[in-house]
Amino acid sequence: MEQAIRTATPITKRFRVTIAQINAGYTIVAALPGLAYRLVDAFAIAVGGAVATVTTVDILATQAASSVKLVAFAQASLTQSALLRAGASGAAILANGASFVANDVNTALTVNKSGSDVATATHVDFVVTYTAERP
Repeated sequence: MEQAIRTATPITKRFRVTIAQINAGYTIVAALPGLAYRLVDAFAIAVGGAVATVTTVDILATQAASSVKLVAFAQASLTQSALLRAGASGAAILANGASFVANDVNTALTVNKSGSDVATATHVDFVVTYTAERP
């Protein structure tokens, strides 16, 4: 990890997050003092069934002291075993590449939902590639 911090080498991690964790909000990459995370790529896969009842399942961060949806994975596209990649159909990103700029220092990357609670699927796998940078 220290080498990645010094050189801003991309880090890729997989997270299997239960729907209960998504519904409550879940930290996938905890804040580290003095570092800003920059999303490079992300994808999501529904496990144990299709994601139901929710509007979107989101990867969230903080930019300019405000919460932002780096990626919004649409419920209709989160069918069991389908891979949704950031920026592709069913996985909306922020305008003008803002999903891929450095986020605020000392802030985490989290997952949560928009709309009703997630139902049917048991988990969502998130694979996130990011850098940890000193501003």
